Amino acid sequence: MRTAVLADSDTRWKWGALTARRITATTAEPTGFVLRGRATPTARQLTETGVSDTAPREVTGAEFLREIRDAETRGEGYDVVVLSLVGGTVRAVLQGLADLGLDRRPVIVTGYVGVVYEKLADGLLLRHGADVVLANSRHDAERFRAVYEGVGAGAESVVEAALPFLGGAPYAPEQGRDTLVFAAQPSVPVTRAERAYTLERLIRHARLRPGREVLLKLRSKPGEHTTHLEEFPYQRLVRDLEPPANFRLVYGHMGEVLDRTDLLVTVSSTAALEALHRGVPTAVLTDCGIREALGNHHFIGSGLLTSFDRLDQGHTPTPDATWLDRQGVAAGGAYEKAFDAARARVADLLALPGLPPIAPYYTAETAGGYLPGILARHRLDVTATATRDSGLRRIVREAARGAYRHGVQRVAPVVRRLGEL
Repeated sequence: MRTAVLADSDTRWKWGALTARRITATTAEPTGFVLRGRATPTARQLTETGVSDTAPREVTGAEFLREIRDAETRGEGYDVVVLSLVGGTVRAVLQGLADLGLDRRPVIVTGYVGVVYEKLADGLLLRHGADVVLANSRHDAERFRAVYEGVGAGAESVVEAALPFLGGAPYAPEQGRDTLVFAAQPSVPVTRAERAYTLERLIRHARLRPGREVLLKLRSKPGEHTTHLEEFPYQRLVRDLEPPANFRLVYGHMGEVLDRTDLLVTVSSTAALEALHRGVPTAVLTDCGIREALGNHHFIGSGLLTSFDRLDQGHTPTPDATWLDRQGVAAGGAYEKAFDAARARVADLLALPGLPPIAPYYTAETAGGYLPGILARHRLDVTATATRDSGLRRIVREAARGAYRHGVQRVAPVVRRLGEL
């Protein structure tokens, strides 16, 4: 079975590659592609995901579609395509795949890389038209179906599964070890004041508990970007402070960091679900409020919500078992069966003599004032791009993309910060 994964960030590459393996029940490596753009991951970021020894190829959307078309022409067509992308890009690629007019198109799978705490309706409707829309929990599956059925769109594509990167050894405390890990997020919280507050409280906690190792787990280095832009990196904010010796910044694979974690603290990172799956004590902060913009409202009812003041006093939250079960993070044999339904759905679709035409909810009829802008931003004209992307013109285009990325990732944040002085 030939599988392709198209992702637009390091975290989505991790989700897409692992999902491809779990839903196809094969040990074969998926062919990986990362979309060239604002959040294109560096080689370091891709390595730290730990999901593949083979680096995915960087492509434009049109180049990816051309690869799908040419593979079928060579008799090497892909059976499954996993779109691990933001909603608007999923809709554009769906349109591009439909326009290819393949005799035998691949099964198209998409979903979300983690907790769905914002743009639920918009993100889902942009993904409608894929053959499989994976939900990472029973909670999400119910919400997804309610959205599709509520607008009169078919909900048969929604399949309950789980986050594909849960796993690792169950939590086992070690004598003499006391490690708190704060899982940072690039855009939560977003303001400089809230990020500075969070950092200062972590450092204060380290001073109050000198016998505890306090680690600030970062996902990217300055100049790198992941799923979201990071305007105020903790690495820069910490320069103005004098943290104690038991406070450190760390990078690396989240699973490896969890191997030595005794308390995982976050605002709303998906790392909380990874930790809970392994039985690692977990805390979700309320210091900046319980707000939809922060995503920590997702944890209402979990028993995990707490504050730095309580952590300073030695409080460790106790998770609610019912909430854990609905979120798909319960450990044990249940997780091993979490992808059975998705595998069955893919197998049933592949067994059909031919797949039905791609039929998204957003069309010129249902979203005439919205869809054209989505498609125009991606410009997935395979034929035109094939004739233009050669020689000197291609080199100039690559240089322009590099300059644009440098401006977005490095120059623009500096200009915005200067404007605040």
